[in-house]
Amino acid sequence: MTNAAEPTASESEGSVSVEGRGHLLLIGLNRPAKYNGLTPTMMDELVDAFTRLDDDPDLWVGVVFGHGDHFTAGLDLPKFTALMEQGTRSVDDVADAPPASTPRVDPFGLKRWCRKPIVTAVHGITYTAGLELMLAGDIAIAADNCRFSQLEPARAIHATGGATIRFVDRAGWGNAMYHLLTSDEFDSAEALRCGFVQEVVPLGRQLDRAIEIAERIAQGAPAAVQATKASSRRFVTEGHQAAIDALAPTQAELTKTADYAEGIASFVERRTADFTGR
Repeated sequence: MTNAAEPTASESEGSVSVEGRGHLLLIGLNRPAKYNGLTPTMMDELVDAFTRLDDDPDLWVGVVFGHGDHFTAGLDLPKFTALMEQGTRSVDDVADAPPASTPRVDPFGLKRWCRKPIVTAVHGITYTAGLELMLAGDIAIAADNCRFSQLEPARAIHATGGATIRFVDRAGWGNAMYHLLTSDEFDSAEALRCGFVQEVVPLGRQLDRAIEIAERIAQGAPAAVQATKASSRRFVTEGHQAAIDALAPTQAELTKTADYAEGIASFVERRTADFTGR
């Protein structure tokens, strides 16, 4: 498996590793001794990493993964009790938090969403918020040893990171209710059947495969790739007609880029395009 940067994590609060690799940004959950259980500190660092990916014009695709033997067991619930009791989803929502001049990116895509494509590599335990983080991305590659569960009702709470929406969107009502209401554990084959993941690969191969796909995406013109993601998201969030209405104006904007000229030249010259993001 690709040896992405793996710094020593604090068992108490953990961390999120961030590694630039060409036009990719590798984002790693790093609290392996605690199954990468997410803490408020890790969530804050995750938000920063996603915001960096979205804001940096030289970063075109993100890859999310977990250090150690598992992707993540989800939220470390005792550390989030205060936030949940206040009816907030993140540290950014707390009433006495300093206002941000520009909202940071929500890794779960429920507020400011990341315009850049995100490929997620999961393995081992992928529970609750981890499953929601995966579904908030665009493409998911699962190792064949994954154990998935959206088990919030078994803890007397319900999912707030998008599972109640995306399970239905990806898998249909019956499949969604089957897994959401039973709080069951299911494997990689079932996740593939439901459309939660796009490929299942042998354990140890998931990160390499995610990087391969991210690099393939990064071969496209970044503005066109982002416009493609935005068009599909517009259909999901705003509806059929809104997506149609935006097609031609968006295309007109893309034709003003240097990458558009390069794309036409590469077509005429029958060669691979060399896009620069301009």
